[in-house]
Amino acid sequence: MAALLACCNVAFGQMLEAVKWSQELKMVSDNEAELIFNAAIEEGWHLYTTDVPADGPLPTTIRIDVMEGAELVGELTTVGEVHTEYEPMFEMNLSSFSHAGQFVQKIKLLDTENYKIEGLLEGQACCEGACMPVESFFTFSKGAVATAVKEESNDNVDTAPVNPLWTPVIEELNQLGNTESEDQSLWAIFLAGFVGGLVALFTPCVWPIIPMTVSFFLKRSKGTSQGLRDAITYGIFIIVIYVSLGLLVTLIFGASALNALSTNAIFNIIFFLMLVIFAASFFGAFEITLPASWSNAIDSKAEKTTGLLSIFFMAFTLALVSFSCTGPIIGFLLVEISTTGSIIAPTMGMFGFAVALALPFTLFAIFPSMLKSAPRSGGWMNSIKVVLGFIELALSLKFLSVADLAYGWGLLNRPTFLALWIVIFASMGFYLLGKIKFPHDDELPHVSVPRYFLAMISFAFAIYMVPGLWGAPCKAVSAFAPPMYTQDFSLYVDEVEAEYHDYDQGMQAALQAGKPVLVDFTGYGCVNCREMEASVWTDDKVRDIMREDFILISLYVDDKTPLAVPMEVVENGQKRTLRTVGDKWSYLQRSKFGANAQPFYVILDNEGMPLTGSYAFDKNVDHYVEFLNKGLNNY
Repeated sequence: MAALLACCNVAFGQMLEAVKWSQELKMVSDNEAELIFNAAIEEGWHLYTTDVPADGPLPTTIRIDVMEGAELVGELTTVGEVHTEYEPMFEMNLSSFSHAGQFVQKIKLLDTENYKIEGLLEGQACCEGACMPVESFFTFSKGAVATAVKEESNDNVDTAPVNPLWTPVIEELNQLGNTESEDQSLWAIFLAGFVGGLVALFTPCVWPIIPMTVSFFLKRSKGTSQGLRDAITYGIFIIVIYVSLGLLVTLIFGASALNALSTNAIFNIIFFLMLVIFAASFFGAFEITLPASWSNAIDSKAEKTTGLLSIFFMAFTLALVSFSCTGPIIGFLLVEISTTGSIIAPTMGMFGFAVALALPFTLFAIFPSMLKSAPRSGGWMNSIKVVLGFIELALSLKFLSVADLAYGWGLLNRPTFLALWIVIFASMGFYLLGKIKFPHDDELPHVSVPRYFLAMISFAFAIYMVPGLWGAPCKAVSAFAPPMYTQDFSLYVDEVEAEYHDYDQGMQAALQAGKPVLVDFTGYGCVNCREMEASVWTDDKVRDIMREDFILISLYVDDKTPLAVPMEVVENGQKRTLRTVGDKWSYLQRSKFGANAQPFYVILDNEGMPLTGSYAFDKNVDHYVEFLNKGLNNY
C-alpha cells in the first residue's frame, strides 16, 4: 500500500523525482576511466535497464553532447541486482532495478590533463501504471578545454520556448484513461516461425536430406523401441540446435538491439542488400554455402561416434548442409521477431521453425515406409526456391524504404515502391507459367495445376496494387509501403492526411478554426501506424469525423532531419539537447503525455488540455469512432 501511495504522489505531481542520481569519474588506469551513475530509486518504483524491448518503456541510455580529449569504450552497462518479470502494463517481460542500481560507461582519456565529457543519462521509471522519464545531466572536465568547450557549446543552441501548449498533462490523461495496445503474442511468433520452417522444408537443400536421415537410422536401429527413441531424440536435437540460435541472438544483441537499429540508415541498407543477395542466390546466380569441410567433418563425426553424440552430430549436419536455403529464411525471421518487443521472441520464433523442420524428419525416421509415398525431389523444389527469391526481393524494399523515410532522401516514394512490387509479383507469375527461366530450372513441358493457381494469385496481387499508383489505399500492403503522404498524385479521396507536421503550427490553426486537435505520434518505421492509417482512418465513419471536425497533427518521432538550431530542454531538473525533429516530438510525447510508444493518439482542446483518454494500437473501428466522438463531445 505504501508503494502504491508513493506512486500516486508522483503521478499527481506531489513528488518531483522517482530516481535521485549521484555521479563520479573513476580512474581505473593511467588513461582509462569509468563514468559511474548511481541511482537511488524511490520505494515502489523501478528503473529500467539498458535492455528494453520495442514498444516498451524507455531504456536507460547515455547521450554524449560534448567529447573533448576522450573517447567512449564499449557501451553503457548495468551493475547490480536486476529483476526481470512480466509487466501487464506493457504486456512483456522487462528488466529493471528496484531501490538502487548502477550504470557504468568506460572511457579512454586521450589527454589526462585536458578533457571534457558532457551529456545526459536518460531512462524511465514506473510504478503501478504511472511512469515518468528520469535523467541525469553530467559534466566531467579538467584543464583549459573545459572553458573553451563551454563557450563554444553555448553558441547556436536554442532553448525550449515557454509555451503553455507544452505543459505536461500526464495527470489529466491518466484520470481520463486510455486504451490497451495490442501486441504480437508469443503464439503468433511461434506460428510465424512454424510457417518459415515448413517453407524451408520444401527447398532443395532440405528435402533431399530426408532419405539420408532414414538410411542413417535404419543402419543403427537394433529394434523398434530403439528406433523410436533415436528418431525422437533426433527431432529433439534439431529443435535444441535452432532454439539455441534464437537464445544466442537474444544474448548477443539483446531483445531491443535490432529495434533500436530499425530506423538506422546503415542497418536498413545492409539488410536491404543482404536480402537482395539472398534473392540472387535463390535465382541461381550463385550459391551461399558454409565451407564443405565443416559439414564433412560433422558428418564424419556422426558416422564414427555412437549413442546420443552421433545423433547430435547428424542433427548438426542437417543444420549446416541446409544453410544455403534456411539461412535467408532464418535471417529475415530473426530480424522481424527481434523487433516485436518480447525478450523471448527470437527463441519462440526459432522454436516454431525447428518444430516444423524436425517433425517430418522424426516421422520419416520412425516410419521409413512413409518415404514411398513422399514426393521425390526434383525441379519443383528449385521452383520453390526461386519463388522465395521473389518474395525476399520484395521484402528487401521495406528496409530501403525505412531508411529513405527516416532520413528524407526521397528515393523511394509510395508509387515507386508499388511499381517495383507490381513488377516483382508479375514476374513471379510469369515464372510460374514457365515464361521466365533461371539457370537451375528444369524444362517445363506443361504447367501443373498448383503452379497455375499460384500464378493466378501472383498476377491478381500485382493487379490489385495497380490502382495504388494513383492513390488507392491498397490496405493489404499498407504495413510495408511508404505512407500516403509520399504519393506523387492521387485520384482517390479516401485517405486521411495530416495537414500539419508541426505541433505549434497545428495548434495555432486549430485555435483559428475553432476545432479540437487530434495529435498522432507516429514513426516512419512503425508498421502498426501504417495499419491504423489504412484499416481505420479510411473507414467512412472515421474519415468523415477526422476531416470535418478535427485538425490532425502527425508527428514523426524518428524523423532524422536536423533541427535548424539544437534545442536545450529541461526534464525533471536535468538538461538535454534535442538535435533532430524526431528528438523534439519524442520529447513532447514523453514530457507532456508520459508515453513513448507509437502509434499514440490524443485529443486536445485549443489550450493543449486532453479531452479524453489516449488511444493506442487497436484496429477496431467502433472503438476509434467512440474515442473521436467522446473527445468531440467534451470539446
